[in-house]
Amino acid sequence: MNQVDADAQVMSEDKDDGEETVDNLRLVPVAESIRYRKRAQQSERKVEELTEQLKETKRKAEELSGYAKQLEGEQRLTRKLVDAGASDLEAALLMAKKRSAEKKDADLDEIVEQLKAEKTYLFGLAEAGHSSERVTRTTPAKDRLDTGRSSLEKAAKRAAMSGSSRDLQEYLKLRRNFL
Repeated sequence: MNQVDADAQVMSEDKDDGEETVDNLRLVPVAESIRYRKRAQQSERKVEELTEQLKETKRKAEELSGYAKQLEGEQRLTRKLVDAGASDLEAALLMAKKRSAEKKDADLDEIVEQLKAEKTYLFGLAEAGHSSERVTRTTPAKDRLDTGRSSLEKAAKRAAMSGSSRDLQEYLKLRRNFL
């Protein structure tokens, strides 16, 4: 078969398929091939962007996971300190964190017991027999409040009994402090 016969055969196949072929390869117009190439480049860029986003998301997930573990450890330590009866929880927590950072393999119970033995002033409630659930206002604050209310009640009774404007003024002055 010579070149002319091959060209004729190709031309006859073109008429059958409606597309130009050379050695069973489909020829695509140049404009269409340029579009395909641009789409392929855009897809490659999008793959690169999505890969970078995935890496960033994984990095953030690892960071948040570490932060969550840190908070969980801090919460366990706080619970242990509260159960031990720490009166100054913030100071005890800071000291316990420092000690746990110094000793990586130390047990939390061991750290709390060591703090309790060395820094007794941080655990004043446990030694006084008070539980952390029962901590309320101090007695002097209650007494002052009760004294003020009782003096207000006395002034009200005095103003009602006497009907004097002076007693009424005194009662209103005391009442202004409470309202």
